[in-house]
Amino acid sequence: MNFADRKAALRVGFLAVPNYSMIAFANAVEPLRMANRLGRNTSCAWSILSLTGQPVQASNGLAVVPTIPAADAANLDMVFVCGGVDVHKACNETTIAYLRRLSRQNVALGALCTGSYVLARAGLLDDYRCAIHWENIAAVRSEFPRVHFSTELFVIDRDRYTASGGTAPLDLMLNLIAHRMGNDLSVAISEEFILERIRSAQDQQRIPLLARVGAKQQKIIEAASFMEANVEETMSLDAVAEHVGLSRRHLERLFKQHLDCHPARYYLELRLSRARQLLLQTDMSIIEVTLSCGFQSPPHFSKCYKDMFGHPPSAERRLAQRPRPAAGERGHHA
Repeated sequence: MNFADRKAALRVGFLAVPNYSMIAFANAVEPLRMANRLGRNTSCAWSILSLTGQPVQASNGLAVVPTIPAADAANLDMVFVCGGVDVHKACNETTIAYLRRLSRQNVALGALCTGSYVLARAGLLDDYRCAIHWENIAAVRSEFPRVHFSTELFVIDRDRYTASGGTAPLDLMLNLIAHRMGNDLSVAISEEFILERIRSAQDQQRIPLLARVGAKQQKIIEAASFMEANVEETMSLDAVAEHVGLSRRHLERLFKQHLDCHPARYYLELRLSRARQLLLQTDMSIIEVTLSCGFQSPPHFSKCYKDMFGHPPSAERRLAQRPRPAAGERGHHA
């Protein structure tokens, strides 16, 4: 099959930071490889970068070679920050200075998974829309009020290209390839990768509730979305039911039938999950987290938290700081 005749060279750098997500990185680089294989007169080139030039270990314990010093990478069209676990530790002055220098040189910047956090810390996402993994959204919105964090899979806003993580970078790159090299090539790549469809920027990251209850249960989805939008100022169940146009009893029956859960319990677990994200991803005090998640007193919050997670909120950060086992010693959850 012949694709666009025009040359569409694309030179991409992937800046690896410690504990980056390998699945996000692989899903970004593989479409470039396949574009070269399938495309006519297509020339994509990519480099794995680190500030030291040494390979950087991903969160799964693996490292990619060759890795070259970021300072040696020239004539790049765009550079992606590959984020992952504990991304705040990657926000050192050297990394931030390097990214700011790229921006001054008019190099397009992107981020995979939590890499958007690094760009935000560098002040390079102010007044931009961007994507970041859904687990991080609550924390970063309060830390970076000038950045417009989206719940979409990926966001292309002018010269910023951000993807939320997991398989989302694959969709970002396929959309980028379609724009630069033609839709036919993008579709052919997706067929090689056995994709059901290429998702667009309008697709949302997180749809577990939709998957559990089905698209026909819109009232449950609307109720859950209303709860999620009102974590700090919690709503009564009567107010939730009124919002979706149901009686409270009918709402309770729907939650019991499709989720085997009372809506009040669902709301509580949603608030506690948000609290855990804030404890792990911000330096907010426990009292600040308590109030941000709609709890009236620290003792009540602590009891509910311990009931759900097995330890009080005061222990959450301490447990998270425990040394991780070596890659070969980790269980299947690592």
